[in-house]
Amino acid sequence: MQLPQIRMTSQMAQIRVQQTAGQQELRQPEAELSIQQPNAEISMKTTPSKLTIDQRQAWEDMDLMPILKRIEKFASEGQQGLMEGIKRRVQQGNELMEIENKRNPVVSQAIENGYDGMKTLGIKFIPSSFAVKMDYQSSNVQVDVKVHRPIINAKSHQPIHRYERGNVTISMKQYQDLNIDFVNLNSEALENVQK
Repeated sequence: MQLPQIRMTSQMAQIRVQQTAGQQELRQPEAELSIQQPNAEISMKTTPSKLTIDQRQAWEDMDLMPILKRIEKFASEGQQGLMEGIKRRVQQGNELMEIENKRNPVVSQAIENGYDGMKTLGIKFIPSSFAVKMDYQSSNVQVDVKVHRPIINAKSHQPIHRYERGNVTISMKQYQDLNIDFVNLNSEALENVQK
């Protein structure tokens, strides 16, 4: 026995989506850059060094001196000898005035005046130490530097931007559908039900 049936078949609706992607182009032109560096200006001033050597004392120690210096030396030695002679004569005159003191100054004065004094021995360096005098003045260097700042010119460029919009297309790929079928409507079971 076959029962009557209702058969339903359905079909879902389907949407079709087509998308065209957007396009974007971005370019950045390089900046234009120029740099100039002016030279620095340098000026230098130098005071020369000075060396002074004075060797007059060394020449005098070796008995090599200018004639004026030699005359001055002889005059000084002569004056000193004169003063020593005057001093000796005054001293000896005083001794002779005091002859009453039971002394015999004539003998002692004869011995003193008859012989030269003893020579002293010793080492003498010619020229003497530090006879040559040196004086040194160092040089002086003055440096002036004038610095110039760099000259920088920069020209920037705006970026180039191009954009093409995308597109979306929506359409129906398949429409919805509902079919209802009745099966076995004329069957005996339906007749029995109606009775």
